Amino acid sequence: MQEIKRWYRRARYGEPIVVVSGLPRSGTSMAMKMLEAAGLPIVTDGAREADEDNPKGYYELERIKDLANEADGTWLRHARGKAVKIISYLLRELPPTYNYDVIFMRRKIEEVIASQNKMLSRRGESPGDAGDDKMARLFEADLWRAGYLLKHAPQFRSIDIEYKRVLEEPREQAARIAAFLGRPLSVDSMVDVVDATLYRNRR
Repeated sequence: MQEIKRWYRRARYGEPIVVVSGLPRSGTSMAMKMLEAAGLPIVTDGAREADEDNPKGYYELERIKDLANEADGTWLRHARGKAVKIISYLLRELPPTYNYDVIFMRRKIEEVIASQNKMLSRRGESPGDAGDDKMARLFEADLWRAGYLLKHAPQFRSIDIEYKRVLEEPREQAARIAAFLGRPLSVDSMVDVVDATLYRNRR
């Protein structure tokens, strides 16, 4: 039955948009770079340049930040068959009139928070009133909501990819991504761009 529904949605709404998602600082930029290296077209504007926190680039699209207020979503039509990075919190804002193959990056929340705090510190910014414990609870709630949505909304098909495992066994995880997407992607090229030295915030 699931395959029939998927076939129907594909026939009605077209080729899926590949979405790389997860919490901030969870390896989404790395996943985007892997897809780009593998030969999948990506959607990015390059507005946010590479820096010490993401020396390989952020692969972001500025208009995604205003997805909830996007009046003209037709740009998504041109993203079908391509990859775009969207944080987990904004998955709910994606219109159901498209199909989405979601690569959901997972990383230990304490590592996410450590990485985020270090990034803010480099920029001379403060995390505000939210301490680590509060941030952990907010992230856990966000992950629960995203997981529920991905499991129950028919427009989504998803795979979980653990950041740490990509760094430890890149070929196996790259092959999983390629098999999930069902596209002729170069696994060797995906493996070549994985840089384990960037795993710098461990708790």
